[in-house]
Amino acid sequence: MNREILRLTIPNIISNVTIPLLGMIDIAIAGRIGDDATIGALAIGTAIFNFIYWNFAFLRMGTSGLAAQAYGSGDKRAAANILGRSLLAALAIALLLLIFNRPIGGLAMQIMQGSSEEAMTLAREYFFARIWAAPAAIGIFSLHGWLIGMQDSTTPMVVSIINNIVNVACSLWFVFGLDMGVEGIAWGTVVAQYTALLITLAILTVRYRAYIRLIDLRESLRMEPLVRFFKVNSDAFLRTLCVCTVYTCFTAFSARFGDTILATNELLMNLFMLFSYMLDGFCYAAESLTGRFIGEGNRESLRRSNRLLFVWCAGVAALYIVVYIFWWQPILGIFTSSPTIMACAEEYIAWIVMVPLVGFTPFLIDGILIGATKTRIMRNTTFYALLAFFVLFFSLEGWLGNVGLWIAYIGFIVVRFVLMLIATKGVDTDLLMDTSTR
Repeated sequence: MNREILRLTIPNIISNVTIPLLGMIDIAIAGRIGDDATIGALAIGTAIFNFIYWNFAFLRMGTSGLAAQAYGSGDKRAAANILGRSLLAALAIALLLLIFNRPIGGLAMQIMQGSSEEAMTLAREYFFARIWAAPAAIGIFSLHGWLIGMQDSTTPMVVSIINNIVNVACSLWFVFGLDMGVEGIAWGTVVAQYTALLITLAILTVRYRAYIRLIDLRESLRMEPLVRFFKVNSDAFLRTLCVCTVYTCFTAFSARFGDTILATNELLMNLFMLFSYMLDGFCYAAESLTGRFIGEGNRESLRRSNRLLFVWCAGVAALYIVVYIFWWQPILGIFTSSPTIMACAEEYIAWIVMVPLVGFTPFLIDGILIGATKTRIMRNTTFYALLAFFVLFFSLEGWLGNVGLWIAYIGFIVVRFVLMLIATKGVDTDLLMDTSTR
């Protein structure tokens, strides 16, 4: 079981690590073609697409749980039609984004207004170029979710690596070879996303030909499974929206306490993101294995995988706590040389040390619930935790300031954890196996 967990986890971790590396390379390219306005434009454009794609990542989550259960039950036809259903949904969403790209882009720029006119102009160029990658980017969510459900983490890893290599190569060529400026970075992403989509489709055609042949569009659009598919995915969407709201408000509320606090909080949250990239690998494994064992009706394996995943995640959390305590200064030093920010970070580092301690369990339970398609539990508990975040912040802001914000954030995680344990009866195996409820 440990070998199976690591077989699924390690490729996912490698895939996740490529995400921040690509962002750093894009910033480095932007820094060499212009001034601060160019970097600011890239930051604005990237933030907009992160928000869009993060919220549409529900397609990956919903697809992986349903596909894993079909895989475990040995129902190839059901697994094939889940893929067809997911790709149709991805295509519909992508077409809507392209059709309404002008009003979406205009609204996004209004929300992000505040930078210089030059930065906003460049950000518009970036947005209206990169938006053409939407069909590929959202299609990849569906495909990779399905592959993870089919117990295949290697293909998404390979495709992610190729995607990033093509992205860097094309961005460098478009920017320095064709003199396209920040727009060239966007078009590099567009080319890379479609390359990744085509490679994934090619692998599916060769390796999963038996499943592709079984896709029946009429069956994929049948009302009963379609309703279940959208219920699972709508719950995952609402859960992700709540989480995204917390992170967005964390940044917005940080700005109330001045530029130094804002910069410090953002850098400390970057430390948390390093933890989440590692932990997500185990959560994806939890999705795959939970769905598979539920499909098989294998209670003992489900119980054992959950127990061992908990041990692995606790070990990762302990590792990060040690790293944060003893090496937070050199890590933050990679991102800033400001003595003011480093001094400020020392005041609040204890809060980020607490995040792995209280955060690894709700992360893991998320993965288990996705695999079990118990997404209503995930949605409801995250909503109540979001309310707790706002209540704590507005109650404590006046007399604790930034400490109140960190208490609210930790409270959000703790409330999720407690409510998840209550709702799942301590992650009860029989509850997870009951496919009659979500």
